Amino acid sequence: MESTPYNPRTVEDVFRDFKGRRAALIKALTTEVEDFHRQCDPEKENLCLYGFPSETWEVTLPAEEVPPELPEPALGINFARDGMQEKDWLSLVAVHSDAWLLAVAFYFGARFGFDKNDRRRLFNMINDLPTIFEVVTGTAQLVKEKSSVTSNGSNKLKPNAKVPHLTESQTKYPKGVQQKEVDEELEEEDHEETLCGACGENYAADEFWICCDICERWFHGKCVKITPARAEHIKQYKCPSCSSKRGRQ
Repeated sequence: MESTPYNPRTVEDVFRDFKGRRAALIKALTTEVEDFHRQCDPEKENLCLYGFPSETWEVTLPAEEVPPELPEPALGINFARDGMQEKDWLSLVAVHSDAWLLAVAFYFGARFGFDKNDRRRLFNMINDLPTIFEVVTGTAQLVKEKSSVTSNGSNKLKPNAKVPHLTESQTKYPKGVQQKEVDEELEEEDHEETLCGACGENYAADEFWICCDICERWFHGKCVKITPARAEHIKQYKCPSCSSKRGRQ
């Protein structure tokens, strides 16, 4: 576990700390789930999942001091690993991880005397991000978005995906507006709510994305280490989470 104490003091500092820890926990539960699964051995003692501001994570024993320097994550997550379906177990860990992140953030807020306006601003910044649970379970993804961009089996390269074009009988364009402009606007609106299944961040038009053919979640290419050139040669893409589940069956 990281030994150097880190004490953010402003709302922006605390939010930066929150985002770093959140990114680490999302990695453990998505792109690095196989390693996380392996470390949560039920034969070991009570273990906790820690996320650090450096975007690294660790499965280890809880702090020995009482009370600890920071609020502690849920204890004994490893005991439930083999007693339930993996997706349910990961969802459970995700929920507890969300609760822990909020506890740490508002611990700093209380410790450094944030007033109600600072606390409200911090919460609003946090609340603009999807929860770890939403990222892990895929509930942050819009069903409408999935169905429109995966039509015709062409779901590899998200920036090139198009929503279905509307015919003249379905809509009328204002005078002087070209159909191409309307199509581009529809595409941008369709994608803007899409979230990466690994980091939970929003879709950006200038980034390469790839869709898992198993769970149908979208990922930043950089988050799953897939380049556009490599994607062209992949007939069926399976994200790290789906790949590791298949290997353990």
